[in-house]
Amino acid sequence: MTRYWIGVVSLSHVKRGVAGGFAQLGHGKSAPLRRMSTSDCLIYYSPRTDMENGEPLQQFTAIGKVVGESIYQQRMGPNFMPFRRDVAYRKCKPAAIGPLITKLSFIKDPERWGFPFRRGHLEITKDDCELIARAMGVRIDE
Repeated sequence: MTRYWIGVVSLSHVKRGVAGGFAQLGHGKSAPLRRMSTSDCLIYYSPRTDMENGEPLQQFTAIGKVVGESIYQQRMGPNFMPFRRDVAYRKCKPAAIGPLITKLSFIKDPERWGFPFRRGHLEITKDDCELIARAMGVRIDE
């Protein structure tokens, strides 16, 4: 059964993942990736353009399907080997969260709409995924 996820990642890191065809979440932790399965949908929400000192962005910035069964590590530095999972990303356009806040079921309080994103990785409903995907110019059933 397909599940639907949001990963919270800065735009600069999203671009690296899209270019490399992988997902990396929670500063390289394996747990969020282990929760996902092949054919699950992953949407990236980018609160900022860059992790440190980035400009506020507040957009959904990438969408794709988890492919392959394995989670693997990739050396990025002498002391940093984050976990990754392969994702086939779709061509899309960024979508601002503002117009969607009152329509997304996982946002219980529009005044505190950012609260669900603090976890860094959250499961959402198919309806929420379809709503975000449409805003990004993508149909998830294609």
